[in-house]
Amino acid sequence: MFELTFWKDSGERAIRTAAQALLALWAVNVSGLLELDPIQALSVAGFAGLTSILTSLVASKSGETGTPAFGRKGIL
Repeated sequence: MFELTFWKDSGERAIRTAAQALLALWAVNVSGLLELDPIQALSVAGFAGLTSILTSLVASKSGETGTPAFGRKGIL
């Protein structure tokens, strides 16, 4: 968990998660289903990224040692 590779992998996952959340919120806003201002959308995306980091920390205790994955290599 304290290796650079772990934090690089976790950071990449968090950025992807935040980007996916932001894209989903943008799509919902454009379609008229929700009315969100940019600050609200960025807040939700940031929280999604933080949740991804926390999930990676939890996964580091159950999956392959030193990785943010729940599964072991070759299984998932």
